[in-house]
Amino acid sequence: MNVDRRQFLGAGGTALVVGTIGGFNLAASAGAAATGKFEYALSDAAWRKKLGPDAYSVLRQEATEAPGSSPLLKEKRAGTFTCRGCGLPLFSSHTKYDSGTGWPSFWQPLPKAVATTTDYKVGFARTEVHCRRCGGHLGHVFDDGPRPTGKRYCMNGLSLKFVAKA
Repeated sequence: MNVDRRQFLGAGGTALVVGTIGGFNLAASAGAAATGKFEYALSDAAWRKKLGPDAYSVLRQEATEAPGSSPLLKEKRAGTFTCRGCGLPLFSSHTKYDSGTGWPSFWQPLPKAVATTTDYKVGFARTEVHCRRCGGHLGHVFDDGPRPTGKRYCMNGLSLKFVAKA
């Protein structure tokens, strides 16, 4: 396939625009957990010490754990899933279900537990879910969940702790 100069420059210009827009959106959303004003805030060093490297990477740097790696996938007891960063109750075990995705999934958070932002890290818009109190990255929410909400809150197990009902 022969590409003339105009096609080459046109493709390069498009890539530059997409890269710039994507970079802007990525910069706007990257590290959102580490910035902003939240009720519960720690220094970066304190977060690292409290969370350890893997949970820090997910909660504070918006990484994603490997699918199928969380022991919380098999958690079936009654209780509450809380934020590993600040302890805020996030999800009731009554809203947990097996989505088949490899991440703990819920059809609804507890009232006033989470906040959302838009992220473009994979090249298209997704709704990112954060802890309302500390800003920690939890995962993403999708519109392919079960009734009654139709939502799938697909959470990183490393961002959660489970507290069994007494």
